[in-house]
Amino acid sequence: QVQLVESGGGLVQPGGSLRLSCAASGSGFSIYRMGWYRQAPGKQRELVAAITRVGSTNYADSVKGRFTISRDNAKNTVYLQMNSLKPEDTAVYYCNASPPPWVDADFGSWGQGTQVTVSS
Repeated sequence: QVQLVESGGGLVQPGGSLRLSCAASGSGFSIYRMGWYRQAPGKQRELVAAITRVGSTNYADSVKGRFTISRDNAKNTVYLQMNSLKPEDTAVYYCNASPPPWVDADFGSWGQGTQVTVSS
């Protein structure tokens, strides 16, 4: 497993932007499926965005058009650019690294989470 450290969370106003970063230490980053998940109080953890080793992406319907996931394999880092933030985006955001055979995120590594709060 790799060690993941998220950063970039904070308090922003509705309509604002944040960029989350997830730095991975260890080997094998380039072949991991990377994902961002979030969990709001009283709600289940949900997939926000994921990106494969070759750059294919998928997003939750609630964030399509607003969020962009990307990865820099040379830096062992995955990013989540969040634009047009809404109060319902408020959650703890977790980074996940899923190794082959890429079956389930719970078989991989998780970061400690970073809080994103969208409020006036």
